Amino acid sequence: MSADAVFVNSLGMCFVHIPAGSFLMGNDRPLPDELVRLPNRRYGDFDERPIRLVRLTKPFRMATTEVTNAQFEAFDPSHRQLRGKLGFSTGDNEAVVFVNWFEACAFCKWLSDKEGLPYRLPTEAEWEYACRAGTTTAYHTGDSLPAEFHKNVGVKWFPDPARGADEQEIPALTVAQTPPNPWGLYDMHGNVEEWCYDWYGPYDAHRPNDPVGVLDGNFRVTRGGSHSTELYYLRSSNRMGTVPGERSWIIGFRPVIGEMPATNAIPAPIQLHESNVRPEIPQDITRGPDPSKPFFYGPRTYVKIPPDSFGPMFSRHNHVPAIVACPNGDLLAMWYTCMEEAGREVATLASRLRWGKDEWEPASLFWDAPDRNDHACALWRSKSGRLFHFSGLSVAATWGPLAVVMRTSDNSGAKWSKARLIIPEHGVRHMPIAGVIQLSDETIVLPCDAVTAGHGGSALWMSEDEGETWYDAGGTIAGIHANVVELSDGRLMALGRGDDIDGRMPMSLSRDRGRSWTYTASPFQPIHGGQRLVLFRLQEGPLLFVSFANDPLEITDVTGTRRSITGLYCAFSFDEGATWANTRVVSDDGLPRPVEAFDGRPNVLSASQSEIAGYMTVCQADNGLIHLISSRNHYTFNLAWLTEPPPGEQHVTQGIS
Repeated sequence: MSADAVFVNSLGMCFVHIPAGSFLMGNDRPLPDELVRLPNRRYGDFDERPIRLVRLTKPFRMATTEVTNAQFEAFDPSHRQLRGKLGFSTGDNEAVVFVNWFEACAFCKWLSDKEGLPYRLPTEAEWEYACRAGTTTAYHTGDSLPAEFHKNVGVKWFPDPARGADEQEIPALTVAQTPPNPWGLYDMHGNVEEWCYDWYGPYDAHRPNDPVGVLDGNFRVTRGGSHSTELYYLRSSNRMGTVPGERSWIIGFRPVIGEMPATNAIPAPIQLHESNVRPEIPQDITRGPDPSKPFFYGPRTYVKIPPDSFGPMFSRHNHVPAIVACPNGDLLAMWYTCMEEAGREVATLASRLRWGKDEWEPASLFWDAPDRNDHACALWRSKSGRLFHFSGLSVAATWGPLAVVMRTSDNSGAKWSKARLIIPEHGVRHMPIAGVIQLSDETIVLPCDAVTAGHGGSALWMSEDEGETWYDAGGTIAGIHANVVELSDGRLMALGRGDDIDGRMPMSLSRDRGRSWTYTASPFQPIHGGQRLVLFRLQEGPLLFVSFANDPLEITDVTGTRRSITGLYCAFSFDEGATWANTRVVSDDGLPRPVEAFDGRPNVLSASQSEIAGYMTVCQADNGLIHLISSRNHYTFNLAWLTEPPPGEQHVTQGIS
C-alpha cells in the first residue's frame, strides 16, 4: 500500500497513512476560558499529566471514520436489533454504538482473518497522535471547536424520566459530516467516543517509545468524546474509559491497520489501602472492651485528603460512604469524592483503619472509571469472609443512567476481582445504597435508589446464587436511600428519606420479598437533603436505628427527666421494630465543643447535640463493636452503651462524667 494512497478494504472502509513520529502527549497549556467551567481546570485533568514526549516508531493506517452500523453488521448481523435503541444510531452510515470493547476487538480479528491484514484497536498514544495531526491546541481545529462539531452539548440526565424530559434531542451520528483533521480523519472530536486498546492508568514519562498503557486494570481507555457531553471532554488530550463489557449510546470505535507495538506494559500502581494488608486473622479478633460495660469512642476523622486536592481525590466534596469490617480485623471505609455531584470526575476513595491502630490512614484511590460518574458505593461481608464492592457506573455525567458493577475480595481488600456488570442496562432503580443484607435463606439483597430525586423510593436487587445473577424484586420502598431488615416472621421492613407520611418518616413492610409494599408512618422525624439513616440488625439480635433530629427531640435521661436533643441520634428495638427504646444523641456526652463534620462544616458535639448532616452507614466487627461513620467522622460504641440511658441535665450543663 502506498503511503499517499487511501486504502479501501473489503467493507468499503477507508484508511489513511499515519507516519511515524513524535508528539507531546497530554496537556500543560492553559485552556480557553469557555472550557474552564470549574476552578483548577485551567490545565486539564490530573491524568493528562505529566505531559511527555512520545515517539511512535512505526507508521500505521487508521480508519477515516468510526465503524458504521452497516460495516459492523457485516460481522455481526444480530446487532441490527440494537439500531435505534433509545433513539440512537438508526442509519447504515451512522457510527455503531451499543458495542463493547470485546466486540470491537472481535470485529478487528474478523477483518484480520478475512483480509490477512493486522487490524486492531489503536493504542491510546496512537489515537492522540493521529487526532492532533501535528497540532498542539485543545482541538485539531485550534483552541475552540466550531459549531458544526457540537451535538447536544452539556451535562445530560437522559434517559432519566424525571430529569431528562428536556433532553430528548437525539443527534444523528452519521459519520464524516464535519471537516476532517489535517491527516484526513473525521469525527475525532465528538460524535461517539472510541475504544482504544489500553488499560487505563497513569502516564509513565520514562517509557517514551510506543507506550501501551498499564499491564492490567478495570477500565479500557476511550477517546474523543461524544454527543451529549460538555466540550471540555472532547479535547485531544482528554482521557476517558470504562469497563470493557460496557455498551452505551455514546461509545463506538475505529480500527487501525498495523502490528501491535511490542512494548511492555507498565505495572499498575498499588494504592495505600491495598498495600501490606495483613493476610491472617488475629487470634484475639473477638476480644474488645468488656461487653457488659458501656463503651463509646469518637469522633475520629476517616476522610483525610490534602487541602486543595483536585484529582483523583478532591478536597471540595466527600460524601456517601460505606464501611466493612474485614476478616483480618481492619476496617475499610470508602466514599465518593468530587467537585460536583453530577460531574464526570466523581471517583471513590478508601481509607483503612488497621487492626490494633487508632488512626485511619490517609485516603487513596479505590475506584475511578475515568470521566464517568461513579455514584455510589456499597460494601458487604459474607459469612465466608468474602468482601463485596458494588458501584454505580454512569454513561457519562450524572447519576441518572446508572449500570451496576460488582467486585469481590477474599483477602480483606488487598486484591479485588475484575469488575463485572451485574446490572448492565443503564437506567433508574440502579444506584447502590450502603446497607446490603443477607436473608435467612442466603439471598443477598442490594438496596438501590429507584429515582434520582429526593422523593420516589428505593428498589431491592436480589441474588440467590451468591452474587452470580441478580434481579429486581419489583416493588418500591417509600423513601430514597432506604435501609432494610428481615424481621423474625420473614417480612421485610424498610425506612427511607422523603415520601413522608403524616409528617413522619415512612415505614415500608413487605410480605413477599419486596415484590410489593405497604406504607405507614413511622414514629421518627423525617430527614432531608444531606442526611441518610441507618437501619441495621445487630449480632446480638436487636435492631439499631440511627438518624437525625432536625427539630428538638424529647428523650428520657437516666434520672427519668425529659429533655431535648438535636442532630445525630440512635435508638434500638428488641421487639422487631414495634417499639424503639433509649433514644440518645451520638456523642461522648462531654461539654459542648466544635467538631468538623460533612465537608468540614462546623458542628457542635455535646450531651444534647451531634452532627446535623451526613450520610450514615454502619458495620459491626467480630468483637461486637459497632462502627458508625458519617460523611467524615467515625464513632465506635457497643450494645451496652446503646442500652444505657443518656446522662441527666447536670451532666449536660456541667460536663460531669
